[in-house]
Amino acid sequence: MIHPVGEKNNIAQLTANLYKTADGASLPLHQWLPKAGDTKAVLVALHGFNDYGQFFDQPGKYLIRQGIACFAYDQRGFGGAPKRGLWAGVSTYIDDLRGMVQLLKQRYPHQPIYLLGESMGGAVIITALSQIPMPGIEGIILVAPALWARQTMPWYQTSLLWTLAHTFPWLTLTGKGIRVQASDNIEMLRALGKDPMVIKKTRVEAIYGLTNLMDAAFSNAGQLHGNTLILYGENDEIIPKKPTYDFLQRFLSVAGDKKTVAFYQQGYHMLLRDLNASIIWKDIVSWMRHDTAKLPSGADLRASEILTPIS
Repeated sequence: MIHPVGEKNNIAQLTANLYKTADGASLPLHQWLPKAGDTKAVLVALHGFNDYGQFFDQPGKYLIRQGIACFAYDQRGFGGAPKRGLWAGVSTYIDDLRGMVQLLKQRYPHQPIYLLGESMGGAVIITALSQIPMPGIEGIILVAPALWARQTMPWYQTSLLWTLAHTFPWLTLTGKGIRVQASDNIEMLRALGKDPMVIKKTRVEAIYGLTNLMDAAFSNAGQLHGNTLILYGENDEIIPKKPTYDFLQRFLSVAGDKKTVAFYQQGYHMLLRDLNASIIWKDIVSWMRHDTAKLPSGADLRASEILTPIS
């Protein structure tokens, strides 16, 4: 079940702490801004499933020291956004992203704009840019993008998901008993576990919606254009290697644009918040600035070593 937007009868706008959309929704807005006159670039960061805009706090504080203004809003159904726990639909998440980009273009007409998406946020960006070009985007950064499509899942998993979504869409799942590690930053994970803004009980219909989004993102590997940086942790236990590697091979097989893939041997799913996250932050800044042909960490060379034998 999808809980879409209402009529677009309003003028979208940004306030100090809200992104007010054209349909009247108020999405909590998190901002990390350099000193006046120091902004060299603008970055829109989209959070992952069950997370919210504050996920970007640490990298945001680092990036503003590099002259990069950062904006992250709570996507519908997450954090403090309306209809918490409910899935708004792929087209709605894409429309909200496009609206945010348009507002930031008006505010920063002379600065390049970048998009960054973590996990689900990455899937939203992939799907958005694969459908209709978004003019004015200098580049996109995908951090552990959610690419676990149905065609890469075992049949019993997809069958159970379909059955639950069409019979008990309101049923909530906690993930209790599932032993996966999202990061090596245990203190951060414990804080998330206590954070009331992070969703702990997930409706089946939301999981079904996320899977639809991952299907769309996975199938659009060949349609993703523009300067792109994709980051993946080799210890990622949330998004499996097989669908990720499959997507990357198809993505890299299409010529054109600047494409960089980086694999981090010590990295987990929450790369931006891992214990070694500063390495990733530095790579992102270097890539945005076009400082060198290779990333400072060498993670792009590591990815090339792993992906080449697979092709």
